[in-house]
Amino acid sequence: VLSFIIFICYIASLAASFMMAPLLEFLLALFLFFAYASKLNEKFKGLYWPLTDFLRCVTAAIIYFAISIAAVSKYNDGASKAAGVFGFIATIVYAIDFYITFNDLVTFLKQGSSDSPEGRKSEDEDSDSDSD
Repeated sequence: VLSFIIFICYIASLAASFMMAPLLEFLLALFLFFAYASKLNEKFKGLYWPLTDFLRCVTAAIIYFAISIAAVSKYNDGASKAAGVFGFIATIVYAIDFYITFNDLVTFLKQGSSDSPEGRKSEDEDSDSDSD
């Protein structure tokens, strides 16, 4: 919703050249919402969905921060200033989201490392020493 509001603000402003970033973020968020709602994430196991969401959040936070600074400093109309302020709010929201998603990724990677061959090798060595 925030990306859509920023998109509308950029359309109404002199900084209309920045409208593509919020539109793409809105469409990506809509796609991921649709994918989770229709359980596409369970059908396509080859793609790690939280990593996709994490990368989207990181890039969105960086892009929103950059275009918000440009919109606030370069343009003087009210719609550009509003888009810049909403962009800073979106930067904070996406930063919080990628922090939460990062914690999910760390949990997943820790679970994955126990299934790695190195983890199994140490378990095999422990079972060999127990049988002696």
